[in-house]
Amino acid sequence: MDSHGLQLLDWILIASYAASTIALGYYFSRKQASTKEYFIGSGNMSPLLIGVSIFATLLSTISYLSMPGESAGKGPVNLLALLGYPLVYVIVAYGLLPVYMKHRVTSAYELLEEKLGLGIRLLGASMFLLLRVVWMTLLVYLAAKAMIVMMGLEPKYIPLVVIVTGTVSIVYTSLGGLRAVVVTDFMQTVLLFGGALMVIAMVTFDMGGFGWFPTQWQPNWDTQPFISFDPKTRVTVVGTLLATTVWMVATVGGDQTAVQRFMSTKDVSSARRALAIQLLVGSAVAATLYVVGFALLGYFNQHPEHLAGISIEENADDLFPRYISYHLPTGISGLVVAAMFAAAMSSIDSGINSITAVVMTDFLDRLGMKAKDEKTHYRRAQFLALSVGVLVVAGSFSMKYIEGNITEVTGKTVNLLTTPIFALFLFALFVPFATSIGVVVGTICGTATGVLIAFSGPFVALLSKWFAVDPAVFNVQLKTMTDPVTGAQWITAEDPITFQWIGPMALAVTMATGTIASWLTNKKSSSV
Repeated sequence: MDSHGLQLLDWILIASYAASTIALGYYFSRKQASTKEYFIGSGNMSPLLIGVSIFATLLSTISYLSMPGESAGKGPVNLLALLGYPLVYVIVAYGLLPVYMKHRVTSAYELLEEKLGLGIRLLGASMFLLLRVVWMTLLVYLAAKAMIVMMGLEPKYIPLVVIVTGTVSIVYTSLGGLRAVVVTDFMQTVLLFGGALMVIAMVTFDMGGFGWFPTQWQPNWDTQPFISFDPKTRVTVVGTLLATTVWMVATVGGDQTAVQRFMSTKDVSSARRALAIQLLVGSAVAATLYVVGFALLGYFNQHPEHLAGISIEENADDLFPRYISYHLPTGISGLVVAAMFAAAMSSIDSGINSITAVVMTDFLDRLGMKAKDEKTHYRRAQFLALSVGVLVVAGSFSMKYIEGNITEVTGKTVNLLTTPIFALFLFALFVPFATSIGVVVGTICGTATGVLIAFSGPFVALLSKWFAVDPAVFNVQLKTMTDPVTGAQWITAEDPITFQWIGPMALAVTMATGTIASWLTNKKSSSV
């Protein structure tokens, strides 16, 4: 295999893919004229397409890059997260979906108003909007970083790649609505899975067999014990199972991007099939991506000359995009790079569509600002989708300040609001004495807990700077970070608490404090 970088044929394939998605969005835009069709596809879409679409939305560029990078650079323990999927299915399919599917709503947060009032509905919707905007800005930035590795460009070109990737997603999502999103998600999943399989096949061919598969713990891998009572321990088996199960249930059960898709199926049975398909496809692709990481580790250990000065331990997230661009045959590289674009767009499109649905339903329509006619309503939805996309592209440049590899950065951003949002649904559906005041108290406490854990390192640095607190008190040290684009430097510290505890601890604190506050306020109102 020759090291070459992207060639003309690769660029033609990438451009063709981008053009085809825009054409698809235009095609669907001509077949719909209502916001119901735009947001939920009229409620009778295929469970197969919906299941794959939910998977593609949750996979994104983040997972496509982080899973190979995590298994190659840190170790294989996160793969054990798949063992929690059966429990996720039982909780969501039989605990949540029967309740959700009784209400054919456009926005999941309409369910909150029935039990806890308009204020909690708007709180949930606002938290969702913030979560999805942050999530999309992160994945756009990470996709751009991967693309410059593939193209051999300097980091200063990240903004240009961000603009191109975001523009394609914004255009076809604004035009085509949910049907365009779901169909393109299916196309993107095929490209993602095919690209990963191609990398495994090419490495196996180059090395003359499966000698790349690790049979012992690799020197560059972290210590990943079954359980640890040291909060600094980055990854453990128990922590992985707990964090992933909580995140999956919270995302599928409380995130508009998932709930909106369940609402687009015919009934509870169809929604369960969509969920099962999502988890099965997700398991297969996740396992494949972790194997890709093993293959890349074996390949670059055997061919260290191809690392071009980067370190497996420090730059493991770059191994996948580098191999795709420089070590796959011309044409194949283009297809897999298209898959990388696909991974980014599959989440951007879904996020934009879901955010638009929430803004229209939970804010404009609910607060009496609904358009006078359906055509204007539909055009307003398209304009909002376009505006959200522009905001995401503009905000993506702030993501460079969050420390860690892709897995850690994702945990520090996505998990901040995922579990507190889901807790709102738990209060509404399963805590009969929940009060609005109690739920707000729980949400504030849980979110604050997540923020303190996610950015525990920077908080330690601030305590050291402002109050002369010795970082050794938290069993960490200060360190200097440098911006690769501008050269600017800043002081931070190691995280005294690992990112794996963000979701579980935020959920636990939210439910505990919210339940106590609800009980106290309920008791007080009863005595009055």
